[in-house]
Amino acid sequence: MDYKQLWQGVLVEIELAVSKANFSTWFKDTRIVKEDGGVIVLSVPNAFVKEWLIQKYSGTILKSLRNIESSIHAVEYVVNKEESRRRDSTTNQGAFGSKELPLPEAQINKDDNLNPRYTFDTFVIGPFNQLAHAAAQAVLKSPGLMYNPLFIYGSTGHGKTHLIQAVGNYVKTMNPNKKVFYMTSEKFGQDCMNALQNQKMNVFKEKYRKYDVLIMDDIQFFSDKQKFQEELFHLFNTLYDNNKQIIFSSDKHPHFITGLEERLKSRFSAGMVVDIPPPDEESRIAILSNKARSQGLSLSEEIIGYLAHSINGNIRDLEGVINTLVIQSQLKGKEISLLDVRHFVKNNTKPKKTIAIKDIVKIVSDFYSVEEESIYEKTRRKEVIKPRQVIMYLLREDFSISYPSIGQKLGGRDHTTVIHSCEKIKNEIKEDVLLSQEIDRIRNLLSV
Repeated sequence: MDYKQLWQGVLVEIELAVSKANFSTWFKDTRIVKEDGGVIVLSVPNAFVKEWLIQKYSGTILKSLRNIESSIHAVEYVVNKEESRRRDSTTNQGAFGSKELPLPEAQINKDDNLNPRYTFDTFVIGPFNQLAHAAAQAVLKSPGLMYNPLFIYGSTGHGKTHLIQAVGNYVKTMNPNKKVFYMTSEKFGQDCMNALQNQKMNVFKEKYRKYDVLIMDDIQFFSDKQKFQEELFHLFNTLYDNNKQIIFSSDKHPHFITGLEERLKSRFSAGMVVDIPPPDEESRIAILSNKARSQGLSLSEEIIGYLAHSINGNIRDLEGVINTLVIQSQLKGKEISLLDVRHFVKNNTKPKKTIAIKDIVKIVSDFYSVEEESIYEKTRRKEVIKPRQVIMYLLREDFSISYPSIGQKLGGRDHTTVIHSCEKIKNEIKEDVLLSQEIDRIRNLLSV
């Protein structure tokens, strides 16, 4: 059996099924080292990759192997000790051998305002942002024609700016002649104001109408600014009518931006509107691992897992933690231990707020204007079912309470009922913008 050829065939198949970032993160430096009685032994660079492949990709790997060689029935994973030592040596030299701080931000191109660091290669994909990433990829296939405009929304630090600039950088790379421009809506407003004061509105209009791809960040800035909205409306129509791609981002769905004209809300929603929620724990593990590796920081599987579980923040929070640990490791001249990390988390992050189930029931009941007692009753009234299902969903997703415990606490319900309720809400928030907004507002109330 040609191990190299077999594994190359598997990698080709897997690369088509996973994102480029995840493929590079988890399958780099892997190879088949042995086959014994239908059992493939796969060499991986470190213990963290080993555990991740076993937990997340073992079924995919075995299926791909069997597609090529049907006699294979199992896969075992071993850590390549030489590769691990080589990586540790490189990491130690890079992270601990000098007192230099991390490199500054890459140079911004003034012609297009794009940050070259924001590419699809550096965009870590997880369950929380898969839909937004897929929408951005779809735009690249037919810019100006499919999903125009593309509207990405979500709270700060969820990766919106990275994703929309990645589209611009990709277009520039593949089509150097295309005119791409990224800007914040505040900068657009400033340019508009300056043009009005200097009586150069024609110059202002022509400047923005020449672009093939216009990317505008933080569109919520236009709230209650009528003149800026009017100019954006006319610019939008001109670009859209000429099949120029328009990409927006905001901290909320366009329908929920107060002080925004209905005609703009309608146009923003005409293409593709997709949100990026907070990263789930699985995604936080991938983000932390990717960021640590890119910074040359050696962190154990245990440390990565502890950080992912302890820090529920956004992507910027996670990157900030890694940057701080890099500096600490350089100053100390040694690797970061779990004790160091526990100390850091204790002193630099807000502790998770503890909240009783009865308090959650009260907050959700008040939000939907139903009696608290009705949540525990066996009633099937429509106005009670939804709040009860939302409570079950939050208890499971945000507080990791087991299905049987949720059922027991909420009136002695069977755990299968709880599972059904949680799955129902989880699926509905993907399609129901109003429900998604309601749950975000409830979460804010729970964190106050």
